[in-house]
Amino acid sequence: MIGIVDCNNFFVSCERVFDPSLRGKPVVVLSSNDGCVCAASNEAKLLGIKRGVPFFQIRDICQRYHVAALSGNHRLYGDMSSRVIATISGIVPDIEVYSIDEAFLMLGDSSPDELVNLGHDIVKRILRFTGIPTCMGIAHTKTLAKAAVKFAKRYPGYKSVCAIGNDSQRRTALRLTDIKDVWGIGRRLSKRLSVYGITTALDFAQLDEHNVNSMVNVTGVRTWRELNNEPCIDSDIEESQQKQMCCSRSFGESISTYQGLNDAISFFAETISRRLRKRKQAARSVCIFIHTNTFRAEDQEQYFNSAQIAFDEATNDTLTIVKACAAALRSIYRRGYLYKKAGVVVTDLVTENGVQRSLFTDIADISRRNHLMGVIDDINAKAPSGHRGSVHPASAGFIDDFVKSDHRSRLYSTRLSDIIEVNV
Repeated sequence: MIGIVDCNNFFVSCERVFDPSLRGKPVVVLSSNDGCVCAASNEAKLLGIKRGVPFFQIRDICQRYHVAALSGNHRLYGDMSSRVIATISGIVPDIEVYSIDEAFLMLGDSSPDELVNLGHDIVKRILRFTGIPTCMGIAHTKTLAKAAVKFAKRYPGYKSVCAIGNDSQRRTALRLTDIKDVWGIGRRLSKRLSVYGITTALDFAQLDEHNVNSMVNVTGVRTWRELNNEPCIDSDIEESQQKQMCCSRSFGESISTYQGLNDAISFFAETISRRLRKRKQAARSVCIFIHTNTFRAEDQEQYFNSAQIAFDEATNDTLTIVKACAAALRSIYRRGYLYKKAGVVVTDLVTENGVQRSLFTDIADISRRNHLMGVIDDINAKAPSGHRGSVHPASAGFIDDFVKSDHRSRLYSTRLSDIIEVNV
């Protein structure tokens, strides 16, 4: 059996842990530069506030109904996510982290009743240890577990844990699940399936394999198999298919200087290099892009450009990628423009073991650089969670220098100066 733990309104819940006055009140968490709503509490949703809506469109609603609007504090959320995972690991060691607020649990072959009891223990312990409310779904496949956790959230009678343990429960759950809500289907495919009269997950699961193969792609076929109790989604296989990776930001205030852009580009390059090493991948080429604010086309001159540099050998070395990005920026930077966004994209990704060396490669130098990157990663890993690494390129700026966050809460759990104050 497979379980999934899903944190309820995770970003909002993290804020409420350290600010109890927000509990029971409408709260929204804003995206980078306070641009739009990326999370909303149930109370805010009842006011008609939806994820993705621009903040300026709901500013009057927030003032009228006293909605707390907070800038995204992702360092805090990352630390709280680590605490949730650590709590789960104390009970179930075999965990697959799916996202910042979700994790799959490999639960073995225990009976559904035993696993439901285990699920209640997990949910209670997470709430007691971290203050984060969670729900849990249990089933024979990941897709069915994702369906089960939605029922656990929707119906209080489940007491935060729902198990799909037999075929009768599976069919009932699928009949009550809209096809667009199935993990792996999505809005576009659900519209196409509705043309064939497929409106529920059960309609889709009851199709014969021949019809499924003619209607959907490989991912859709996997989803169909999972809905029919056949586990076939391997996250490692899915991750290995990634061929490019991007790190970009819109700036809170436009940047006009080369040095300002270089600081941002270097930060993105450092971040993406660290991600590559974490995934044990390397990139054959890197591309940077810069552009002005397209929403100010009437009163500001516009400019967009990009540059790509190919490496002689695939690499995940921070210094090599930062140097290449700096060279690319020099070739496209133009004075006189106000740049609003920039980013770094690495492409043609391969595994570290799949890097093709040339005849002129200095293996000793490669070994020294790999050792250096490993030492840097180890040092930074020991830094308090939520903080910038202790060691980084001198050219790399800080993310707080680039983004707007007028309503950000403190780093309660990772910065000593932001620790909670208790008045007695």
